[in-house]
Amino acid sequence: MADELRAVTKTYDFSLWLLPHLGTFSRDYRFSLGNRLEEGILEVLELLVQASYAAEKRALLPGANTRLNRVRYLIRLANDPLALLADGRGCRIRRWLRARNERIETTG
Repeated sequence: MADELRAVTKTYDFSLWLLPHLGTFSRDYRFSLGNRLEEGILEVLELLVQASYAAEKRALLPGANTRLNRVRYLIRLANDPLALLADGRGCRIRRWLRARNERIETTG
């Protein structure tokens, strides 16, 4: 019970800190990145509260963990000005796909 309460409390406190900071995002990112962060952290909080009352917690916790990881990456993106301003955003993804296709062709 103590771990459940601690997880909910820490997420609640982080939400209280994060939500006002989303308003400081530039207009370009307030609605795209800001909305995703807001929805994400609130969803994590909701899932943790649900899990704390559920008899079978194992069904809800993986979803909360996955959503929390998505929020972590969005926060990293929000704090990395180069990631937000980089030209050719899909270059790394294209290289990743190209490398994967080359590996499949050489092994197949």
